[in-house]
This record gives sequence, C-alpha cells and structure tokens, in this order.
Amino acid sequence: MTPAADPSAAVQRDVPGPFTPYTLRLPEAEALPLVCDSPHSGTRYPADFGFALPFELLRKGEDTDVHVLWQALPGVGATLLAAEFPRSYIDPNREVEDIDPAMLAEPWPGPLQPSEKTRLGIGLIWRDAGKNGLNPIYRRKLGVAEVRRRIADYHAPYHAAMREQIEGAYARFGAVWHLNLHSMPADSYESLGIRTDKPLADFVLGDRDGTTASPTFTDAVAQALRKRGFSVALNDPFKGVALIARLGRPAERRHSLQVEVHRGLYMDEATRERSAGFSALQAALTEVAQELAAFVRSELPAGSR
Repeated sequence: MTPAADPSAAVQRDVPGPFTPYTLRLPEAEALPLVCDSPHSGTRYPADFGFALPFELLRKGEDTDVHVLWQALPGVGATLLAAEFPRSYIDPNREVEDIDPAMLAEPWPGPLQPSEKTRLGIGLIWRDAGKNGLNPIYRRKLGVAEVRRRIADYHAPYHAAMREQIEGAYARFGAVWHLNLHSMPADSYESLGIRTDKPLADFVLGDRDGTTASPTFTDAVAQALRKRGFSVALNDPFKGVALIARLGRPAERRHSLQVEVHRGLYMDEATRERSAGFSALQAALTEVAQELAAFVRSELPAGSR
C-alpha cells in the first residue's frame, strides 16, 4: 500500500516517471465500507507530458486540494484514494477507449469509443485545456506507445487500487458506499455548452439520474450539506462519469455518488491558491464526513457494525 503524501505539497513540474500514481489513506478509526476517491487532485506533472501551452492554463483542469478538504474521512473510518498525476495527462475518470483518434500519430490497435467528453476535448487524454478549443494542449500527434504507457503507469494502477478497496469492503460488509470527489469551476455551465441563467450550486451531486446510488444515500449527502448552509443540486450540470458508472449498482448494495464542490468556496481560480474560505469549508466537510459515517453504520446489519 502507498503511504499518503504531504497534503500541502506544492505543484511539481517535470517529475521523472513513472512515479507512484496515487496516495492511499486507510481508515484511522473502526473501518467502514465507505470508500472515497479524488481522481483529479494530482499536481505532479510527468516529465514526458510534452504540453505546448502556458502551465497556468494547463492547471485549470486540476481539482486542486479536494483531497485536503476531505482529509477527515479516514478519521471517521473511510478510505481516501487520491491521484498524484494530473487529469490533463490521463484522466482516471474515463474509460480507456474514450480517445480521440485524431490526436494519434497512428491507428489505435483496437476499438475506440469516444464519448461526449472527448468531443469537448476532455476524454481519456485531454485535447484542450479551455473552452471552444482555444487552448490546445499539444502541437504534435501522440504515439500509440506513449498513450499505452500512460494507461499502464497511471490509469491502470489507480483503477486497481480502487477495485481492491471497493471489493475488500464489499466482501467484508456485503455493501459499499463510494464518494467520487471533485471540484467545479464557476463557469461550469458555459464550459459544458449549457445556456442558463441558473446560478451554479455550491455542491452538485451526480448519481446518473438515480442509477448509481440509492435515493437514501444521495439524500443523506444532500441533507448533510444543506444543514451547513450550502446549496445543493442533483445531476445539474454534472451526472457523473466512468468511475461511478462502473461502480454504482444499488440493487447489489453498491452505491456510488459523485460530489462536486464549487471552487469559489475555497480557492482563487486564477492563482489556484487557497482562499479565506478554505478552513471553514474543510471544517464543514469534517462534520459532513462524521454524519455520513453515522449513516453508513445505520445501514449495516447489527452484527457487522
């Protein structure tokens, strides 16, 4: 198992690789089948990235400090997995077939299934780091061998670690609850091409229209947030992508929920520095973690608590 890195570690460029692809913090209290992950919080940029745009633009893809906001989770009995690599290099919340063939220097040796995320430039391998293709990441085509190395060195180990924690919890308890943790920019609607006058909520919960988590779990998370004064939306504008689609099967007591937090609550989006609201949000999410741990305990048979 991989030791947790210092959560205050600064962004690192041109890190020789492959490096350890994730940190894993195991329960510090009585273990619960509550497995949480932050797939986009990585700030170690591999030396072979070869990007061709200003670094500060590339960093816009990060869910900077999300794993730090939720750092209380292991203290209540949950597991917390966090990516070390940036999602713009390879995105662990995408399937390996979600590739834009136009980015490749040669044909991919197998079937591809580009999704809507690839159309937006943010598939498995990001094409753009901004809106409307204005910030292309590369001035070159990517070799198949290069993409396959990224999958083998970063994407596959992250998924293997997630699978190990999910299946271990399920084998022990007969149920598992998963939180997929993210942050969202203030211009999320615009970035997704959605025209609306609605304000972006403080938190958006995604359960792919009720298919990946029980309504009781989704409601427990929503109520825990609302009790602390936050506005909460459901599946608007984020429903969840590959990780919760793969893991969430509520009929089998496998519940998976995406949680997006508005970056304006805790950071300066231009500099990615923590704002004055960071500590208060972190304290509130500590209370939310405690409440969710109590919810999971209440859902378990008496003999397994």
